[in-house]
Amino acid sequence: MTITSNAPQPPYYAVIFSSQRTEGDNGYGRMAQKMEELAYKEPGFLGIESARDSELGITVSYWESLDAIKTWKENSAHKVAQNKGKEEWYKNYSVKICKVERAYSFEM
Repeated sequence: MTITSNAPQPPYYAVIFSSQRTEGDNGYGRMAQKMEELAYKEPGFLGIESARDSELGITVSYWESLDAIKTWKENSAHKVAQNKGKEEWYKNYSVKICKVERAYSFEM
């Protein structure tokens, strides 16, 4: 599990990406790392959390605005990764975009 989010006080937006992968890495790990590094450079990016087991992966990225999410979706390098995902890496995936109205946490 990766948790690198340090989001500000709400409201902000979450993009929830749930997926089932195909067999083998086929360059996926390298591209995922590259996309995370690239996202950190995007205006409005707030952080990311992800978890994966043998069947399901869930990645949640956090953004300041819907415009920031749209700009990221249209990023040319991200579009290459999206196409590769459809062609090679994913059996299926879903994307949900949510407005975070309230957030709290516990830390020991």
